[in-house]
Amino acid sequence: MFSFRTKLRLARALIARGRHPLYVQFYVTARCNLSCKQCNIIYANADVGEVSLPQVEAMADNLAALGTGVVLLTGGEPFVRRDLPDIIRAFTRRGLHVRTQTNGVATLDQLQQAAAAGARDISISLDSLLAEKQDFLNGSHDRSWMRAIDAISRVTHAYPVHRSFAAFGTVLSPQNLLEIPNIIRFATRIGWYVSLVPAHVADPADPHNFRSYDREMLFPPALYPLVDDVLAECTALQRQGFLLYDSPEFLANVRRFIRREPVTWRRRNDDVCDSPALYFAIRPNGDLQPCCDHVLQESYPVWHPEFPGWYRGRELRGAVHDITRRCGGCMYGSFPEMTITARYPLTTLRRTAIFLRRTNRPKPWPLTSAQLLEIIGEINAAHPVDHSRASTLLESVPRHADVTRVLPVLS
Repeated sequence: MFSFRTKLRLARALIARGRHPLYVQFYVTARCNLSCKQCNIIYANADVGEVSLPQVEAMADNLAALGTGVVLLTGGEPFVRRDLPDIIRAFTRRGLHVRTQTNGVATLDQLQQAAAAGARDISISLDSLLAEKQDFLNGSHDRSWMRAIDAISRVTHAYPVHRSFAAFGTVLSPQNLLEIPNIIRFATRIGWYVSLVPAHVADPADPHNFRSYDREMLFPPALYPLVDDVLAECTALQRQGFLLYDSPEFLANVRRFIRREPVTWRRRNDDVCDSPALYFAIRPNGDLQPCCDHVLQESYPVWHPEFPGWYRGRELRGAVHDITRRCGGCMYGSFPEMTITARYPLTTLRRTAIFLRRTNRPKPWPLTSAQLLEIIGEINAAHPVDHSRASTLLESVPRHADVTRVLPVLS
């Protein structure tokens, strides 16, 4: 799936940490057709415009010059940009590997154009195998789950069976906790991976760009035993060959994060993250930001001719470090996993094995929406989810802002 140039860049970024960014998230737009409970980015980035295609071309030149390996195109919903195929092509022509994200809005024609532009890597948001649950988590948007199922089908028709990679981005929240193993089973049946992200909730007094303010996304302590059970089941499925992408180090930190304990995945880098050395984010207007949660006061446009010099200079790095040294850490999948991949040798070997063998793993593509629904029905029937387990634990908890709205969803 990775081109030879991308493989060289990834290897160089892993060996020479700090000089070549391994991974960049580009928020191509703040526009979105959903208002998901775990996401605030459409509001956080709504105050800036979107870069033009010539600026994207300049951005791609600079990232290629820096030896960047992977560029994630996200949003908002990136497929609302009509020029997305041209944006993809700007990066792939320069040897950068492109991953795209979508919540299900992409049409077959859009996906075919993305594939024709060189995209071979895609992630779709899927948080439940129940339509009403997914619609609720997406901000009570009717049929958003069915649109996601249709988009999964369209990917299997638009993207090549070989040399492509598809995954579900699955948010781990009190509302869908017990469904996570079934989502992993479903993904594996259709040749997709699952990448878990625990819901992030910010205190309004300490805002973060991406994090939700919805208190119902917090895990009350009564659910901690179930979290342990679910994560243990996920680990067991992974050992059996099910396609859960997350590393053991990441999953251990998910447990800590849910308990509101300090994360430890940064311990091999003086307890700060590797931004901007290994990764950073780009706002819709092209400005570098340390990650999806924090914005710099200064403007460093990635499309600017002087950006490579800025990236290597002390001023930009110092501005980012001022933020990262105070940050308590996140558990968004991409950034922690990049640090873990680069700094934990066993994970480096595991990732290498995944990427070497996955192009040969058989995929039952293409699949129709009807076939996907049939598979979901079989999995739900074979592994029924007992939501009463969570409801029983919560019944003894005093009703307060963190749990009052969890009970109705789980009942």
